[in-house]
Amino acid sequence: MAVLREVLAWVSVVVLSCLALVMYLARPFNPDNNRLLGLALARVGRCFLGMKRPVYGADNMPQDRPTVVIANHQQNDDLFVLGDLLPPRTVTVGKSALVWTPFFGQVFWLGGNIILNRARSRKSVAVMQATSDAINHKNKSIWVFPEGTRSRGRGLGKFKKGAFHTAIAAGAPITMVCVAEYHSKTRGWFGGRHSVPVRILPPVETRGLTNNDIPELMAKCHQQMSEAIAGLAKTSGTS
Repeated sequence: MAVLREVLAWVSVVVLSCLALVMYLARPFNPDNNRLLGLALARVGRCFLGMKRPVYGADNMPQDRPTVVIANHQQNDDLFVLGDLLPPRTVTVGKSALVWTPFFGQVFWLGGNIILNRARSRKSVAVMQATSDAINHKNKSIWVFPEGTRSRGRGLGKFKKGAFHTAIAAGAPITMVCVAEYHSKTRGWFGGRHSVPVRILPPVETRGLTNNDIPELMAKCHQQMSEAIAGLAKTSGTS
C-alpha cells in the first residue's frame, strides 16, 4: 500500500505538470505560476501519501515584500512537504539537470526559476548575486536550499554562501523554513506517512550588512534552524 501511495503521488506530479504547462505557456515566466503549481502538487501529493504537515509560525512568511527563503533539503518528497508554502512571486533555484526532467523540468524553466550548474560553483555564486536585481526591480522572492544537496534526514548540512550573497546584495530579509527530520517510513495498514511538521522562523533582516558579515550571518541562521529542527523532532512521527 505504501508503494502504491508513493507511485500515485509522483504520477500526480506528471499529470499536474502537464496540465499546468498550458498556464505556463499562456503567461510564460510569470513567477506566480510556481506558487499555484506548488500548491497543487503539495496538497495532492500529501493526500496520496496520507501525510499531515502542520505548520508553525506561518505568519512569519512575508507576503508583501520580497524575501530570500532558505529551507533544509532532505528528500525528493520535500516537494509535497513544502510546495504550498511559497510566498507570492517566488522563483526557486535548481541544478541544470532538472530542466531535462520530463514535464516538470519544462514548467520549472517556464516559471522563470534560476538554473545553476553545480559543476561551475564560481559562476553559481555570480548568478545568485545577479538575482538581487530580480528581487529589487521585479519584486520577486527566491527560495533556496542552502545545503546544496539532500541530507536524507541525517541532520542539517553545511550551508553554501549563494543565498546569503543574494540577500545582502538586495537588502532582502532571510526567512528560514525548518522541516523536521523525516524518512519514508509509514504507519498502519494503509501505509500512510508520519506527520512532518514545519516551522517558519521570523525573518532576519540584512539591510546594512556587507559580504564581510556573511560568515556570521550563515552561522546565525544555521544555529537557529538547527535548534528549530531539533524542537520539531518532539512533534513529528506522532500522527
